[in-house]
Amino acid sequence: MKQINRLKVVLAEQNKTGKWLAEVLSKNEATVSRWCTNEMQPSLETLVKIANALDVDVKELLVSTKKKEN
Repeated sequence: MKQINRLKVVLAEQNKTGKWLAEVLSKNEATVSRWCTNEMQPSLETLVKIANALDVDVKELLVSTKKKEN
């Protein structure tokens, strides 16, 4: 499955868990787990709430679509 979001990486960088995020957002842990594994994607509105909870820019939660030039 193609990676679309970096949620799992950002949570790990901040030493936070999916369970913590589920509690903060009042979401089911299984839902957050599916976001972390890219099985499904959060809505844009939810993505903004995730970014606010993690104190990051929304762009940090997404995999870039631009190719890096050498």
